[in-house]
This record gives sequence, structure tokens and C-alpha cells, in this order.
Amino acid sequence: MKAVVIGIDIGGTSTKFGIVDQHGNILAEGAMPTDTHEKVEDYLKDLHQHLQAMFQLIDEEIELKGIGIGAPNGNYYTGTIEQPPNLRWKGVTPFISLLSQYYPVPMALTNDANAAALGEMLFGGAKGMKDFIMITLGTGLGGGVVVNGQLVYGHDGFAGELGHTLVNVNGRYCGCGRRGCLETYASATGIKRTVYKLLADHNIDSELRAFAYNELTAKMITQAAIRGDKIAIEAFEYTGRILGMKLADMVVINSPEAIFLFGGLTL
Repeated sequence: MKAVVIGIDIGGTSTKFGIVDQHGNILAEGAMPTDTHEKVEDYLKDLHQHLQAMFQLIDEEIELKGIGIGAPNGNYYTGTIEQPPNLRWKGVTPFISLLSQYYPVPMALTNDANAAALGEMLFGGAKGMKDFIMITLGTGLGGGVVVNGQLVYGHDGFAGELGHTLVNVNGRYCGCGRRGCLETYASATGIKRTVYKLLADHNIDSELRAFAYNELTAKMITQAAIRGDKIAIEAFEYTGRILGMKLADMVVINSPEAIFLFGGLTL
């Protein structure tokens, strides 16, 4: 019987999950919306149904040994998701306690970038590295910092949140309640905000003018940039400059061997 774990990546827009063996091979995978569930209880019920359906895709005998969860504002120490700016569940959600009602196996939860950093260190490009930084660029911006082979959690479990360092103290409003956070510029939602600022400031032609804010996606902006759309190209250049400056600061502070960029905005 093959030992497996479930990996769950909770994003502000969608949740991705997979069944993985001890060598990092993905035996089955799937996805579902995150932002359609106002209550975490409804989300977990839907997630359980998707996970059970995923098990049916595997044609060999397996034994579930544990579950790992990456989530915005996930606290490794407590197994809770706390005040996530990009999720509909506010306050402190005892996520592991709730999920354990469906699966009585060992579980660990941390922020999505920390989880990605662990995966990269075990099976990916950071294998053999002891000092590196992982940046996830999705609905928001997550950061995972590895120093001397160990993830940096800090005293409260929330170290490495680069997305909530300041770019401009009087800048864009962030879901965390502050203004000018990096993720309001360098993220899928951030680049959308940049596009609409550029569209307002310039009168040049752009295919992006045809879309309402809620219709536009980061993927559409990427495709427009590839086709030579000037607004889309400038949006990426602006986003790249801001992210590059903040990463340069991190290099001075941490002196990493590498920085990994991961997530929908990097595709």
C-alpha cells in the first residue's frame, strides 16, 4: 500500500489540491473556487467532496498519512488562518481543527509561500540550498524566507510577509487595512489596478479598454502585452520595477542564494 499525503493550496480566488507520494509524484489533482464560499464550513464541505472524488481517480491502493495546507495568513504554530485580507472568512479560523473532523490524520498549515518554499527545497530548484526566498504572486503576494535550511516563522508565525511591506505610505488601500502594501501593486489584483490607472492617465488605444474591472484578469493583461498592447506592457514594467526594488532590499537583508517567483502572475 502506497503512503500518500494531500496538499492543499488555498488562494484568494481558487483552491488547488493534489495527492502526492513520498517522492513528490502527483497521483491526482484538482481545483475549486475559494471566493464563492462565504462561510468556511460550506467551503470545507465542498472541499471534502472534491477530495473524495479525487481519490476515485487513483487505481492503486493508498494510505493517507497526512495533509499539508498552504493558506493566506496561515499560522504554523496554531493551525489557524488569521485575518486573511484576500479571503471572505474574517477573524481567526481554526482551519486544522475543522478539517480534522473530515480526516483524522496529522496536519500542518502555514502560509502559501512557506509551503511553496518547502516544496521547492525538497523537490524543486532549491534542492540543496540553505538560503533562499520564495515569492508567490497570485491574488496577493506571499513570501517565504529560508535561512540556514530553516523556514523563518518569527515569534508569532507570520515572519516573511513581504507582501505587506510598504511601497508608498500614502499609496493604494490594502485588504489588510493599511495603505501602500507591496501586494497592492505586485499581484494579479495589483496589476489590474495599475492597468486602470494607466487607462485613466493616457488616451492611447488599448484592447484593455473594452473590459470592465471585474471582467479583466491578469492572464488577459499578459496576453495583451504579448500582442504588443502599450498599456499592458507599461503595467508589467511598472509592476516589475516596484517588485524588483523590494526584492533588492531583501537581498541586502538576507543575502539569499536565489529568489523564486511562483504563481499565476509569473506564467
